[in-house]
Amino acid sequence: MGAETDDLLWDITCPARPIRMPGVTMAGFRDRGITPPGLRLIPHPAVALVLVFGGTIVVEDTTGRQQHGSFVTGLGFGERLAALRVDAFECLQVRLSPVVAHAVLGGVVADLDTTAVTLDDLWGRESARISERLGDLPSWTDRFAWVDAWLARRCAAASRVAPEVAWAWRRIDASRGTVRIERVATELGWSRRQLWSRFRSQVGLSPKRVAKLVRFDHAVHGLVAGQDAAGVAADSGYTDQSHLHRDVMAYTGLTPATVVDEPFLAVDDIAWGWPGPARK
Repeated sequence: MGAETDDLLWDITCPARPIRMPGVTMAGFRDRGITPPGLRLIPHPAVALVLVFGGTIVVEDTTGRQQHGSFVTGLGFGERLAALRVDAFECLQVRLSPVVAHAVLGGVVADLDTTAVTLDDLWGRESARISERLGDLPSWTDRFAWVDAWLARRCAAASRVAPEVAWAWRRIDASRGTVRIERVATELGWSRRQLWSRFRSQVGLSPKRVAKLVRFDHAVHGLVAGQDAAGVAADSGYTDQSHLHRDVMAYTGLTPATVVDEPFLAVDDIAWGWPGPARK
């Protein structure tokens, strides 16, 4: 599908066919020349791989480092990421669940945390070849198909996270971040320390931080859908509305009332726009 309304920051296209691998979503973006500087990117419980094949994108991570061109971010964008400059760009963004991200990116996932890393630094010449290939393809349909096949090849040849870690991620995700980590460890037959160590070394964040991020993501979806903050807090497992307020402020620097109007509210698999993306 494509986004063609005048109130969107970009022309947005999503795959018409399902992606072959679970835990992967994609969208294509084309600049419309109205992207504001210093654009805040709101966290999402996925590793983001941004493949730039036209124009310019410059981002700054929470360490203050600026990165140019294609890049990958840690789970949840490192909790705060800003696009400093965008110009006439075209890019394909891939969201990877932490389980898939480990297979695609390897052990580097555990080291990303609050950083963004350029694909030039990560893969060298392969990064340029990917950008060139995407730029040469004639349509978004062809680009999605090529990236889908490329990801499948990388995953087929890569090591996987431990089955227990994959199960813990699915348990946290299915509970929308509300399950107690002690309970997850007990269900696995692991100690809390063992779960924390194995999970952190393969996913990049502790189980508790991942649960907090998943819960936040669910809550922001509720706010965008028009639920009041008190209802969202109760539905998302927060102790009260103040607890929700603190989490939203920590992740975005905004209040629950204002976060829904952010230009780049990256909370949905198919809609990244301005303001308050349409829900599916």
